[in-house]
Amino acid sequence: MDFDTAFDRLIGHEGGYVNNPADPGGETKFGISKRSYPDVNIAALTLADAKAIYRRDFWQPLADAHPAVRFQAFDFAVNSGIQTAIRKLQAAIGVADDGHWGPISAARLAEMDVSDVLMLYIAERLDFWRKLRTFQTFGAGWAGRAAVNLRYAAKDN
Repeated sequence: MDFDTAFDRLIGHEGGYVNNPADPGGETKFGISKRSYPDVNIAALTLADAKAIYRRDFWQPLADAHPAVRFQAFDFAVNSGIQTAIRKLQAAIGVADDGHWGPISAARLAEMDVSDVLMLYIAERLDFWRKLRTFQTFGAGWAGRAAVNLRYAAKDN
């Protein structure tokens, strides 16, 4: 899977400009939040700007992973932060969940069956979401996102 395909899938989950007081990310557009990017003018952010940020900051960390796993990590990182996405992948594959992707994590991932990784990783993501205080507000949307991603996982594997 290439970045453009992953981005097209991802952007279907991310909306236009919002500033929901219940969202800890604050002002957000195309999934880019003011909390994560305080120096970016979120209201003026273009889709091309968002795509460049995603390519640079979210797509690269798992460059050597199976495409199905890489997409799931990309989507998780955009929704919940890069460190969280990596930590939960590390938990899913049974290595120290320190949020730093290195040779031990990569080697363990390469040893595992991709289907197992995908199921374990999406389970970690669901558990992560349901423990958030904002689950009552955003949980239905997140569950829908997980359902779409499970379908992608089946297709991509």
